[in-house]
Parts: sequence; C-alpha cells; structure tokens
Amino acid sequence: MNNADMTAKIADGHGFIAALDQSGGSTPKALKGYGIDDGAWGSDEEMFGLIHDMRARIILSPAFSGDKVIGAILFERTMDGQAGGKPVPQALADKGVVPFLKIDKGLEDEADGVQLMKPMPDLDALLARAAKLGIFGTKERSVVNLANRQGIAAVVEQQFDIADQVLSHGLMPIIEPEVNIKSAERAEADQILLDETLKALDAMTGDDKVMLKLSLPAKPGLFQPLVDHPRVLRVVALSGGFSRTEACAELAKNPGIIASFSRALLSDLRHQMTDAEFDAALGQAIDEIHCASTEKTLIAA
Repeated sequence: MNNADMTAKIADGHGFIAALDQSGGSTPKALKGYGIDDGAWGSDEEMFGLIHDMRARIILSPAFSGDKVIGAILFERTMDGQAGGKPVPQALADKGVVPFLKIDKGLEDEADGVQLMKPMPDLDALLARAAKLGIFGTKERSVVNLANRQGIAAVVEQQFDIADQVLSHGLMPIIEPEVNIKSAERAEADQILLDETLKALDAMTGDDKVMLKLSLPAKPGLFQPLVDHPRVLRVVALSGGFSRTEACAELAKNPGIIASFSRALLSDLRHQMTDAEFDAALGQAIDEIHCASTEKTLIAA
C-alpha cells in the first residue's frame, strides 16, 4: 500500500484499528493478562521480548487481516522488530493493515484535573525514522480526569501542537485526549473536550487533517460534530477500562466512530493456547469489535 492507499483505507475502510502499543509501564499487566507472570523474565529486555512475541503472534494470525482490522498502533520497539521475518510495519502492510506508531513518552502528574504528555525532545528523529519504516501515522495520549476547562484547553493545545509536528513529517496524527470513564465529571468533561477540540479544528489552516481517538462519551452521539468535521479523517474510540462486551455496546451507540481497542481486543488471549485456540479467540474478538464498529450491532461472545 502506498500513502494514498493507506489514507483511503483509514478514511473509508470497513473495519477498526487494533491498539498493540502497551509500553514499559503497562507491559507487565499486559503480559499477566496473557498468562505470563512477573517471574517469567529477569530483565526489561526479556520482558519486551515476551510482549513482542505476543504481538507478532497476533499480527501473524490468519484471523488478523486487513478485511476487518484496517490499522494497528505499535509501540516503538514493536515497530523496530520483526514478524514472520519481515519488519513489523511491512508485515502489517502486506496484510492490508495500516501501521501507526505510539509516540508519547507517558504522562505528567495531574494538574488542573488533567495529565499532559511528558516532553518528547527526540520526536523529530523518531518521526523521520518511522516514516522511513513505512509508518503511516502516530498516536499520542493525554488524560482528562475532571471537567476543568483550563486543564482541558491545555490538553487540546498540546495535542494539536504535537499534531503539527507530526504533519510536518508527512505522517497522520491520532490525537488522543482520553477522558477517564470513572470520573464523576465525565459527562461535563466530554462536553468541554468537544468544545475545545472543535475550536482547534476550526483554527487549522491549509489542507491538513487529523484523526481523533476518544473515550466513548457518556451521552451517545455527542461527538457527531467531530465525526462530521472536514478536518477529521476518522474518529476512533478507546475501550478505556470497559470490558469488550461493554465497550462494544457503547460503541454501537455512536454512529461514525470505529474502535481502536487494546485490552478489549486482547483480553481472551493466553500464552498457553494452541495456535488453533489462539486464532479462534482472536477471531471471535475481532468479529465482535468489527460488528460494533461497522454494523453498529452486537454479536454473542
């Protein structure tokens, strides 16, 4: 796929985006969910090797194809690794899956009810390397915990500043200002985030577009103005702590938004499974998420 093919697939593809981007802090939890306990590795390198093996197994599974999975978000080490003897971005593209890269370096401590992204001093070098490896776009995450307009405005401003940097390298940014679904002020935070994001989109110049990765809103359909905005290539949703059944049910209520799930996609996979068991469990998860993303209906687990 060339860049135009990838753009068309993400804009109009009948599928969803898989999030395979657990980083250092969340890797032990991801491995435990996969059936590998903490004592199974003796160093960070061994830990990252185990999580890479899990991701490669997913990517190489016949259940994981561009028919239903239109994109995949990678951790930096995954981007630099191989699957089936090929660089991971190439292995994905060969299956019709558009590769993205997680670029943020984690979160700052909470202030004004939000967590901004930590500084990324080496971002230009990373973006240049990602482009050479065939990466189509990036993803960067902030977190909103409270309905604090000043804090949410700061999140949106930082996200769009980073998006401009990403766009300057010819890559497509996925802006991810996650609203904590456990927040007592979730509905109010959703509305403020919508307002501030629309302001930022309306202020964009030139012909550039961005993508948005958002928590599923407390009020179904709230983000429709973002789905319809001419500056937005696609709106995708994170599962945010919902189970797959819950996340799919919420997703089905929101027209035009497709999934970009991580835990909700991987929750039934185990290291100890045979390949047939693994492929069947992954295929079931993909079918459920695909149906909620595209048909806006649910299928039995």
